[in-house]
Amino acid sequence: MNIIEQAAKRLEELRRAGVEMPAGIGSSGSLTAAPLNVTHISPAGVAVAKPAQTVDLHANSRRSKEVNLDLARLEREGYLVPSQGRSLLAEQMRIIKRPLLANARGESAQPIARSNLILVASAMPGEGKTFFSMNLAMSIAMEVDHSVLLVDADVLRPSVLARYGLEPSRGLMDVVGSAHLDLPDVMLRTNVPKLNLLPAGTANAKSTELLASGAMEAMLDELAAKYSDRIIVFDAPPLIPTTESRVLASRVGQVVMVVEANRTTHAQVAQAYAAVESCPVVLSVLNKANGRGGSESYGYYYAS
Repeated sequence: MNIIEQAAKRLEELRRAGVEMPAGIGSSGSLTAAPLNVTHISPAGVAVAKPAQTVDLHANSRRSKEVNLDLARLEREGYLVPSQGRSLLAEQMRIIKRPLLANARGESAQPIARSNLILVASAMPGEGKTFFSMNLAMSIAMEVDHSVLLVDADVLRPSVLARYGLEPSRGLMDVVGSAHLDLPDVMLRTNVPKLNLLPAGTANAKSTELLASGAMEAMLDELAAKYSDRIIVFDAPPLIPTTESRVLASRVGQVVMVVEANRTTHAQVAQAYAAVESCPVVLSVLNKANGRGGSESYGYYYAS
């Protein structure tokens, strides 16, 4: 008689003796509520078990903290919000996101690994990548068939939460650097139904090594494969002065390069492109381009 059979027999004996059975133990001594992992046998001969655990970002979202975004303030500051469905900015973002979403749905000519992981970067600081990341994420959240997780992956100078008016909290670096935290523990649910946030988390001197670690690889695998409708947007550090973006770019399916009009030099753009050459899809967005009436807008994007 094996251990499980011995445990079941012992449980039946205890039941007949009038001992109250724990939740999940059937009248015949069988385990009924969920898959169980037997961890050890107690001195009384009873198998002590716990439910098998699986990671489910949607089901576990109840564990995540909910935050409220001040959409009126964001709109005043020029960010895209759901009420701007027909604005110029909304139309620009629709044009930009279409090829990204098509690739994420597997509609490209060639299969793209982790196509729903999109890295937003720039050659140098100050070119507008965070502003663009937030607008792209909001635009995707307005889709019918997609949800979005915006990751503040600029772990050296995180700013996404501050721009949303939120306090710093645990996030990406904490999950990658700890065996005791899961993504749902640090994800933030927002009052925009399909928009979740993942903060950068606690600063770490070994940020590049953590982003290149096996734990990060496993997290990216989970994010890429778990839910086909979820798009992950990473607001990454600038490419030329840092190494973190180069590590991330080698592990995502798509990169969007934000280039500031009349500022970023051709040499800087060429250097930035060389840093992400391992990524199968790289698109560029010209930011702060002079539009009609002298207004600033996003310019033409192109694939490389």
